[in-house]
Amino acid sequence: MALVTPLDPNHDPETKELAAFFNETLGFCPNSVLTMQHRPAISKAFINLNKAVMANEGRVTSALKRMIAWVSSNATGCRYCQAHAIRAAERYGVEQEQLDNIWEYRT
Repeated sequence: MALVTPLDPNHDPETKELAAFFNETLGFCPNSVLTMQHRPAISKAFINLNKAVMANEGRVTSALKRMIAWVSSNATGCRYCQAHAIRAAERYGVEQEQLDNIWEYRT
């Protein structure tokens, strides 16, 4: 059971609109964002940070960014982040062969 209960996705219309980013990326809005709605400025800042990091304005693809997120969350042991990162990687077209060989990313 959560220490702080996530709020309904419709609680804050502006956060809901921004959270559409997660619906595209993950297929759902994470409970962490719904919990952050208790302080709407935090939820909005968090979503905008994610959008800025994941924007494709350089040579690193969305798929590679999600694979990097999975590796870093694996290194820190965060199962929650691992699950979301691998789901997003799959949605952005990472092939199973790439996932199977993720630790040999240099080659």
